[in-house]
Amino acid sequence: MSHTRSHQLFIDGVWRNASDRAFIPVISPVTERPFAAVASATAQDLDDALAAADRSSKAWANMSPKERGAILVEASNLLANKIDAAARDLSEEQGKTIAEATGEYRRTVETFEWNGTHAERLCAASQIDENRTIKLEPAGTVAAFTPWNFPAVLIARKLAPALAAGCTVILKGAEETPSAGVHIVEALHEAGLPKGVVNLVFGVPAKISTHLLASPSVKILTFTGSTAVGKQLAKASAENLQRCILELGGHSPVVVCDDADLETAVPAILEYKFECAGQSCNAPSRVLVARSVYAEFLTRITDAARAIKIGAPDDPATQMGPMANARRIEAMQRLVQDAVDRGARLELGGARLDQEGYYWPPTILTEVPSDAKVLHEEPFGPILTIAPFDDINEAIDEANATEYGLAAYFFTGDALTKEALTHGLSAGSISVNFLKGVSADSPYGGIKQSGYGYEGGEHGFRSFQNLKLINELQPSR
Repeated sequence: MSHTRSHQLFIDGVWRNASDRAFIPVISPVTERPFAAVASATAQDLDDALAAADRSSKAWANMSPKERGAILVEASNLLANKIDAAARDLSEEQGKTIAEATGEYRRTVETFEWNGTHAERLCAASQIDENRTIKLEPAGTVAAFTPWNFPAVLIARKLAPALAAGCTVILKGAEETPSAGVHIVEALHEAGLPKGVVNLVFGVPAKISTHLLASPSVKILTFTGSTAVGKQLAKASAENLQRCILELGGHSPVVVCDDADLETAVPAILEYKFECAGQSCNAPSRVLVARSVYAEFLTRITDAARAIKIGAPDDPATQMGPMANARRIEAMQRLVQDAVDRGARLELGGARLDQEGYYWPPTILTEVPSDAKVLHEEPFGPILTIAPFDDINEAIDEANATEYGLAAYFFTGDALTKEALTHGLSAGSISVNFLKGVSADSPYGGIKQSGYGYEGGEHGFRSFQNLKLINELQPSR
């Protein structure tokens, strides 16, 4: 197999090939051909990673939080210095634009810096009263499974708090986008992270998860991905009672009220929807618009979406690159065909572009019947459904009418409407009059079938700690 570059595993402080020298090809979303390869871990490689994490766990847990934090801050500085090269690699593998990849790495740097800076504070004991103290201890070895859509920042959201808390980690990076794990682990290694504390593996996902979760050494599973896979991993983790942090699928609604500023709402929805070609679990997928402004909104958003420049991700003029893989193209075809067959109206897009690469244009559907799959399955691509509503309770019911509960958005200036929507929408995160991802200091988690547990901020940090209650009877004076 001839490739321009190969990515190795990182086990016990050493870069190495898989023990059987097997590789998985990395396919370019632009050319649809292999351009790199990534080592595919064997059971022996995984056992070596588990053993390395075990050997290093005590010393790492006993290192002061201030020292651990300093390593993370140094790693964030080293990563910041190579953002341009790392972003180019990510864009080439995943298909997102260079600008999007650069923005993702900036958030990655911020996440390592925040967790490193706050490590000492978040590991400090706290007093309940003069007799009782809560001591915070690292929870143990973490198995972290990360996806291909935002590989750098989602690695950071798992790795940074786990390491700052004093846990060792076996990181399973995404085989489609291996460079993110490689760049981040390189930065940690250069920053002085002791060997064995982080081990990076790639390979056949089901084999890796089965093997790692069968080990009683693993105390925590953290996973971002589909609801179906999350449920399988939760079942596997039950055998050893591993703590789960599951950030799963989404099907995010946007409610556009009759007083919404469309000059603000339309570009905000478009930018966040079509970033990463819509392959984001936070991306809005269903827009509900007050009937009085529906026609104007539909015209504005369709015209603006039609003007989005699709092209090669390394072209500075490109606003939306290709989808990441052939599977996503097949899913778009299936969802659009199903909706149209059931009577939906195709306002824009709806067919793969007739050129090399996994290019799918912005697609807008209206008059979508309630039984269409696109309203119930996470689209995870550049498909947006738009529907009118007559009153706010109807909009809330419609917004909540999926099994997902990750993110929701709305636009209004009215205080009572704002209160009704923030109270009524079922989601782990709600954004008012804008759409944006969460920052490093914010907790983030889904409800319903979008998962459980929290990532980010203080609440996410606690996911990697055990709380030890110390009861001490003070001697009587």
